[in-house]
Amino acid sequence: MLNEWRGGVGMARAEQAMGADRESRPSPIDVHVGARIRLRRTLLGMSQERLGEALGLTFQQVQKYERGVNRVGASRLFDLSRVLDVPISFFFDDMPDSLSGSLGGQSSRRSAAFADQGEGFGDDTLNRRETLELVRAYYRITDPAIRKRVFDLIKSMGPTEV
Repeated sequence: MLNEWRGGVGMARAEQAMGADRESRPSPIDVHVGARIRLRRTLLGMSQERLGEALGLTFQQVQKYERGVNRVGASRLFDLSRVLDVPISFFFDDMPDSLSGSLGGQSSRRSAAFADQGEGFGDDTLNRRETLELVRAYYRITDPAIRKRVFDLIKSMGPTEV
């Protein structure tokens, strides 16, 4: 009987260790939401410290959100959407199909629509420093007519759409 008890305790400890291991890894959805927070923050040219101040957090807490280590709660997501000036759905846009299957497919439709436009962007392209600097420079052009001309120029330099 003692051996059975020891075996049961050992089994329970093993299950706890496996559960703890699962809990220590960030959820892929939390990682995606964190990446979207980082993307928007960097597109705005905002530091982690400045975002933290706007939310009443330390920059370390912002880092944890961006890495997906800390899960973003509903009220915090609402605050983030206001500070970063995006709808809450922004944080779930472009979610990989493997993750969005449980979300009713809405995100999948957005991703598909994006892909249909022929943009050809992989996840990596939007996170490159060059892309972020280009977007920031584009939005620093204050005259809408000039900004439109720059946009048209860049489009004309790429391959023609079919």
